[in-house]
This record gives sequence, structure tokens and C-alpha cells, in this order.
Amino acid sequence: MKLIRVHIVAAQSCGGLLDGVDVRLRGSVVAKPVFEPLCLIGPNGAGKSQFLQVIAEAFQSLLHALVPNEERDECNPDLQFEIEYIVSVGNHEQPTHVRVARLAEGKRRPAIKIAKQSEGEWIECDPTDPATAALLPEKVIGYTSGANETLSLPFLVSRAGYANDVAERALKPSRSEEAVPDSRLMLIDYGTHLEVLVANLLLGTIDQRKSLLEDVRVQDLHSFRCVIQLAHSAVPKAPSSRKGAHKRKGIQLTEELESYIEQLRRCATSHHHDPSTDSYTFDFLVTIETRKAFRHFWKSSLDLYAAFHKIAMLNDLAIPRNTRTRFRHEAQRRKFASRLPEPQDEEKVFRFERVEFAAVGKKGIVDYVSLSDGEHQIAQLLGTMSMASFPNVLFLFDEPESHFNPRWRVKLLSKILALPTADGKRADRGKSAMQDGLLTTHSPFVASDMHKERVFIFSKNLNTGRIEVRHPDIETFGTTFDAILSECFDIEPAISGVPMAMIEELKSSDDPDEIRRGMSELGDSVEKIMLADRIRQLKRQTSH
Repeated sequence: MKLIRVHIVAAQSCGGLLDGVDVRLRGSVVAKPVFEPLCLIGPNGAGKSQFLQVIAEAFQSLLHALVPNEERDECNPDLQFEIEYIVSVGNHEQPTHVRVARLAEGKRRPAIKIAKQSEGEWIECDPTDPATAALLPEKVIGYTSGANETLSLPFLVSRAGYANDVAERALKPSRSEEAVPDSRLMLIDYGTHLEVLVANLLLGTIDQRKSLLEDVRVQDLHSFRCVIQLAHSAVPKAPSSRKGAHKRKGIQLTEELESYIEQLRRCATSHHHDPSTDSYTFDFLVTIETRKAFRHFWKSSLDLYAAFHKIAMLNDLAIPRNTRTRFRHEAQRRKFASRLPEPQDEEKVFRFERVEFAAVGKKGIVDYVSLSDGEHQIAQLLGTMSMASFPNVLFLFDEPESHFNPRWRVKLLSKILALPTADGKRADRGKSAMQDGLLTTHSPFVASDMHKERVFIFSKNLNTGRIEVRHPDIETFGTTFDAILSECFDIEPAISGVPMAMIEELKSSDDPDEIRRGMSELGDSVEKIMLADRIRQLKRQTSH
């Protein structure tokens, strides 16, 4: 899929900051057979993260209306919007142009409507028709480098809905054998980084594994331990009448999740079960045989990630019920400061307790926790995009390069485009060409990799308090970082505040010696050359 236009009529959040924002993200509905992400740039408080959040909420509402068995809840039922996008449908060569909307109609709560374009005409689609489901995104993947409640909120609501669905089905013997469908909203943050990395390093190709780790100080996955503990006092209890081998002391599992535990046991190098706490400890020494065992049960890194994540989403059930209820109510009242708390490690249903890598260039192992935040982030980001290589995926990345050093920031987009996927490099004309990505940033590095029609400057109008969005007036592709900082942040010259204040003071000085002493403290810049010219001017004045 590729986004064409986003019109936020009434966000019901952000103090009306985004109400009325109407952005045409692409000028044409003809899809180029390449992956071309978009860059949202601008100062803090300009609405970039909120824009991503509202897009996620809009698609959550759409999915909840049309496939409620996959998206069980929505966090912004009063959101009014209109979004156009193109989507790959079946084996059709040309993508389908889709318009989804929820607009007020009288006093009633507005309903979701979906239409597709055919021969220049909009045709409204029947939400109950299975063919309509083919017009929906396969996944909406959000990424945040920290505890950013702004983007995370709809994804956390989605996660909580899945956990509750598992709990309810597992407590009903007549439904416990049913597989619980995956949520289509998928959040990648610090809490899921090991699920992504371990899945990729176990089942990714050699090229994919090398690509994920080439900038990290390790060469491959050496060993890891995961722990599953199911006896929690906070979780719903099974009815006393429930019979069967899978009746547990705490969290009740569906047959699907029970099978994952058994499959992990069969893949493990060693394992232990403590009946008193209903806890499992699995240790894995990663060898060729270990990878073969995992490949026997899971076809791809995404399938393995989904298994890890489905068990990990049960961590929500280790949180007291009143806390979960409060989170749901506050999410519906749009209180963004509230985030569903993470349980302590010893209380989690699922956790990785140890992950170790083979060191580069010498014998020994490196523990995951000893890697830097930037090394964590680059492996997680590339791992996410590597395993999600199928069509109709929308990536919403909030500051994906926040922990990168400048060298890594310069290479971010080129690394993404060169990333090996199941059908070639992401830059090739493969399945990933029908994906889309929106990246927010505060730095010029990403913008310099894109032509100006793919760069959107967000700013806040101080008179109206509303958000304004525009393309740069300059061509950003290949231009200098200074030019982008000037255009997008009104920073000119690109020098920090303390030395700039000193430069301004020296410019107004009439004492050549004072200017000369000040210049001795400054690094090379155009402004330093101008100060040297100021000295020459003063000398000419005194000679006359």
C-alpha cells in the first residue's frame, strides 16, 4: 500500500492541534515499483508524532469495523478522518485506489465507510463482503525508540485486546482450541526488541543476519534463555469445573499457545519446568541443528516473532485488573500520559533472561545488555523491516535514528534500501515495493536522502495554534545539511548558540585585537572569515 492523502477532520485529541489538517502525501495514485518512504521533519511540538498516532488510530478504527476478530478494540471511536491510499489486491497488476472515511452525520456517532475507485468512479464497498477485507492493510507497524505514549497508545490498546481475547477463550473449553488471530497493529519498541532480534537471527538468511549485525560489535547469535511463568495471582481463574491436561494454576492458555511452549521445549538445548510456579526455563545454544529445529516449527522469522510476541502479550494479564481497566478508560478519554505499566521481570509471563552473541575477531561472547542504545536500535529497526517483506504494510517510525551517531544517520536510508528480504533487496521491484513508510525526524540526514516532494515540514502557526504542513522550497535531495537546517528549522548559520552569541558580539566590536583574540577560540566557518574581513575594514578605516 501507499498513502495518497490524509485529512484529519477532528482528531478528538491534542487540543485540536491537528483538526483540519489535510495533507496530500503523493501527487499521483500510480504506484512506482519501489519502496519510497516519506520524511516528516520540523521542530518539537509541531505535531509530527501526533500525525502518526492519528493515522494509526484511523486504521485501527477501520480494521476494528471490518475485521473485529483481528482488531478487537479502538482507542479513538470519535475520530473523524478521510484517508486515501492504494493497495495491492490479489494478482491484479494495477493497485486499487481506496478511500476510507468516518465523518459526522447529524448527532449519531459516525460510521466507517470504505470505497474503491473503478473506471474513475467511487464505488462504496459492503463491509460484510469478504472481498472488502482485501482492501485493508496487512500490517500497520509502529516503531518508537522510547516510551512515547503519543504513538504507542493505539498499539497498546490493540495488544491489551489480544491478551483479553486469549484469556477469555482459554477459560472456555469450547473455544480454547480456536487460534486467536494476530492483531494487525504491531508495535516495535524497547519492550519487543529481543523478540525481533532473536527471531531474525534464528530464521533469517545468512545475508539478512549479516546485514542486521554489520554495524554492531558482534557476529552472530550464540545462546539465549527465555522464561515462561504462568502462575500469577492477578489473572482470571479457571472455572472449577474445567477439566483437562492444560488446566493451570494461573494463566490459562489456548491450544495454540500450549503448542508454542511444546515447540520451544523440543527446540531447546536444555529445559526445566517448576510445577509449583508453573514456570518453564528454556536454554538454547544456537547451532545449525538449533536453526533446523526452529525451521521445522516456524516457516519464517515473522512467524517465530509472532509466537514470541503472542506469549509476551500475556504480560498484560500479570498487571492487576483494576490497572488494566483504568488504562482502557483513560485511553478512551484521551489521557495520553497514561501508559499500561510493564510488570517487573519476575512477574512477566514471558521474558528473555539472557541473550549472548559471538564476539567479532576474537573468541568469547558479548552479552546483549553491553551493547549501546544505538546498536540495539539499528538491529531492531532493520530486523523489523527485514521480516515484514510482504505487500500492504504501513510503517510508522517515530525518530528511528534517535540513538544513531552521525555516520549511521547518514547511511540510514541506504541501509534500508539495501536490506535483504525474502524476495531480494528492498530497493528492488519486489513485494516490498507495495509498502509505505512515514519517518519523523529532527535531523537533516534523512531529508537529504529524499527529493523535496517526499519531505514534509511540520510547523505550528503561533497566531492560530494550528499545524501547517508544506514541502521545502529547496531541493533537499543531495543538498547540504546546513541548507536543510535553514529551510526546516530556521537555523542559519548552523552554529550553536554560545559561539554564535560571541560571534555577534565580535561583529559589533571596533577593536581589531579583541576580534583577533576571539577568532583564536573559534573553529573554521564562514562567520570566522567574515570576522577576518571585519579586521581588514577596521584597518583601512584607521589608515585613512
